[in-house]
Amino acid sequence: MRELKRGMRVVDEAEGRRMLKIGDVSKRSGIGIEALRFYEKSGLLDKPSRTYSGYRVYGEEVLERLAFIKRAQALGFSLEEIRQIVDDARKGRSPCDEVREIVRQRMEELDERLRELQKYRKELKATLEEWDKVGRAPGHICGLIEGSDVGHAAHHKTEGLKRGKRGA
Repeated sequence: MRELKRGMRVVDEAEGRRMLKIGDVSKRSGIGIEALRFYEKSGLLDKPSRTYSGYRVYGEEVLERLAFIKRAQALGFSLEEIRQIVDDARKGRSPCDEVREIVRQRMEELDERLRELQKYRKELKATLEEWDKVGRAPGHICGLIEGSDVGHAAHHKTEGLKRGKRGA
């Protein structure tokens, strides 16, 4: 028998058989085993009990937690934000005010992004209409692109990030 970590809840084999092994949780939740281990390490899931032989075993409540995590992700919450929400709930504090504030902030970010995309769409539409009139344009590779003066802000932000990653 291998030694188990201090503070770990150990259940006997009979109780362990009544609980869910990690593979069962994975199948029932649709979340991969590695993701479940990651959620455990990240603090999204409570440490599972272990059988004397070292197998992770979970109570049915883990499925509710995983469903919560999936719903929160679908709403756009990051795993770190979800962990903080779960931590607040564990400490007996309602995270609902913080959740509303995060969603409010996301809505503002989305509105700004939509405005940028609308501006970009107008620029692309005008450029395409101009290109349709020109047809083909001489150039080194493609005169249409080389002669373009589209200056979309989001494009420049993206280019800056790409250059930053390359160290240029």
